Amino acid sequence: MKLVSWNVNGLRACVRKGFLDYFHAVDADLFCVQETKLQEGQIELNLKGYDQFWNYAEKKGYSGTAVFTKIPPLSVSYGIGEQEDEKEGRIITLEFANFFVVNVYTPNAKRDLSRLAERLNWEDRMRNYLKYLNEKKPVILCGDLNVAHQAIDLKNDRSNRGNSGFTDEERQKMSQLLEEGFVDTFRHFYPDRDDAYSWWSYMNKVRERNIGWRIDYFIVSEGLVPMLKDAAIHSHILGSDHCPVLLELRA
Repeated sequence: MKLVSWNVNGLRACVRKGFLDYFHAVDADLFCVQETKLQEGQIELNLKGYDQFWNYAEKKGYSGTAVFTKIPPLSVSYGIGEQEDEKEGRIITLEFANFFVVNVYTPNAKRDLSRLAERLNWEDRMRNYLKYLNEKKPVILCGDLNVAHQAIDLKNDRSNRGNSGFTDEERQKMSQLLEEGFVDTFRHFYPDRDDAYSWWSYMNKVRERNIGWRIDYFIVSEGLVPMLKDAAIHSHILGSDHCPVLLELRA
């Protein structure tokens, strides 16, 4: 089984830059996107063989998530638990026979860290939600989690220490999640790789020089580790300031 996650930073723009070429070439069983930045009716994708599930933000041109799946889910929910009115369209949960898939676009703490307290509260609620799901069946969490967990996960760790996405508080929340019985799949396969990033600033030549951050993840319940086949970062794929990340599971 092949799963892909991609923060497209505006799906309509990404479609103009080759999204569908990649989508069809990778031929994923489940394809999750974040930051769609559109409302219902603003795009029509003919994805033969896929069911489509969308979570739109109330604010136009902002946030939003979607999942395209070849495998019909048993159930689909939006938001965390009973909070179905989540206004920024950041979460979609699909239940399948053997696991849940949770597609997430985590809030950014903002450059001035004005949203850090809200972000940390989000992390606590999300961790509790994932633990709740995990009591029923294993969980696959994917998406733009807006944090580089360790120094190895970004190019310039010393100069970015304390910046949004690399504060001690955000990194500790990621550590807490992993300590609760979850696994960062990329680090499971590549614990020492230090040049693997999924996001780059639009500043001049930053991506060409691979001055990036790894902030897009597939994180799974420990119970799924025997099913893991490979994890990858498709940094050669353009169309967004993020690139797609991939997870393969054994049948």
